[in-house]
Amino acid sequence: MKARAKLIEGMTFLGEAGSGHGLVMDGAPEYGGRNLGFRPMELLLVGLAGCTAFDVVLILRKGREVVADCVVEVSAERAAEDPKVFTRIHLSYRVAGHGLTEAKVKRAIELSKEKYCSASIMLGATAALTHEFTIEPASDGAGSAPAGKP
Repeated sequence: MKARAKLIEGMTFLGEAGSGHGLVMDGAPEYGGRNLGFRPMELLLVGLAGCTAFDVVLILRKGREVVADCVVEVSAERAAEDPKVFTRIHLSYRVAGHGLTEAKVKRAIELSKEKYCSASIMLGATAALTHEFTIEPASDGAGSAPAGKP
C-alpha cells in the first residue's frame, strides 16, 4: 500500500491513495487552515468505521444473512497532551436486515474487533475500544442477497 499527502496551500493538503483516490485534508483556522476538508485524525476514525462495517457486513453475508444497511458511528476521546493519541473509542453499530439475530450480529462484531479489522486492532493498542449495537428490521423490499446469491 502507498499513500501521500501534498501541500496545496496554507494548511490544505491533497491526500492520494495508491488506489488512485484522493481527498482534501485541512487544518483548523487557528492553525492556518481554512476548514476545507477532513482533519487527518478524523480520517483515522472514518477508516476505523469503514473497516469494521465492511467486516461485519461481509461476515453476516457469508453466513447467508440478508443485510440491508449497516451504519457505524464512532466517538473518541484524545489525550490532553501531545501527541494527543486516542484514549477511548466507542463504536455504535446499527445493522438492518431480515431475520438478523443478536447472537449473529454480536459474533460478527467480535470477529471484526478481535481478528479481521486491522484498524481496530491497531487503534486498540493505545485506546480502550468499546461497542454497542442495535438491530433493525429491513424496510420492505430492502436488503441484498447473501454472498453468492444473485
